[in-house]
Amino acid sequence: MSLRNVTGIALVTGASRGIGAAYAERLARRGYDLILVARDQRRLEHLASRIATATKRQVVVIAADLASSAGIARVEKELEMNNRINLVVNNAGVADLGRPLADSDTAKMDSLIQVNITAFTRIARSAAAAFTRRRYGTLVNVSSALALRVRTNSAVYSGTKAYVLQFSRVLQQELAEKGVTVQVVLPGAVATDIWATNNIDVATLPEGTVMSVDELVDAALAGLEQGEFVTLPSVPDLKDWERFEAARDALAQNLSRDHAADRYKAREPA
Repeated sequence: MSLRNVTGIALVTGASRGIGAAYAERLARRGYDLILVARDQRRLEHLASRIATATKRQVVVIAADLASSAGIARVEKELEMNNRINLVVNNAGVADLGRPLADSDTAKMDSLIQVNITAFTRIARSAAAAFTRRRYGTLVNVSSALALRVRTNSAVYSGTKAYVLQFSRVLQQELAEKGVTVQVVLPGAVATDIWATNNIDVATLPEGTVMSVDELVDAALAGLEQGEFVTLPSVPDLKDWERFEAARDALAQNLSRDHAADRYKAREPA
């Protein structure tokens, strides 16, 4: 699909900083008006003013805490009522890194799940319903490379990002014949304030493993324009992903059978 010379509105969650803010700037330059969603109204209004001045696009802000049902409902209502929205970047997320699950704060864990799964799912559902009615629209779900690999002390966060990937797989199948495009983006480490909020110095991460926000978003948008369902900005050779998918498909053929595998059958005593 082409994102050039478009009309319509892009709704971006988690838009006040980092990946969401970069998406907002890039999409406005491509001709989208914007609805920016995040908790911090002051930061949203500052970003909206800057983007509107630079691009002459209309930018509206919704200050909503997606850890609350009321905040989620505000976004759902906008998606239901505003027929000009034709692109949703489902980016809002919370991370809790650096501590084992047994030491996790349960309130923080619940909030993380509320934002990364509950809010994510309800916003995707509302976008899917609106786009299906119009038989047109694009939903971009932001996951993480941790959906595919293990990072110690990130059990809940990694689990939520694996959910985003699998959810997106199913949703793509459901919407394939309804004129709706689904993309899921799996960033690796990105230079955002997610590290500082988890008391991790980004400079301590292995050299050559941290991508800038701008490069990440530019790559994700290029992947969308190239028609990718899964975009892995850091992976040099797409054949690696294709082999991974082929192995998964081969395994899937044997995941449900009417008998257990021979290795699980009782053996006669020697």
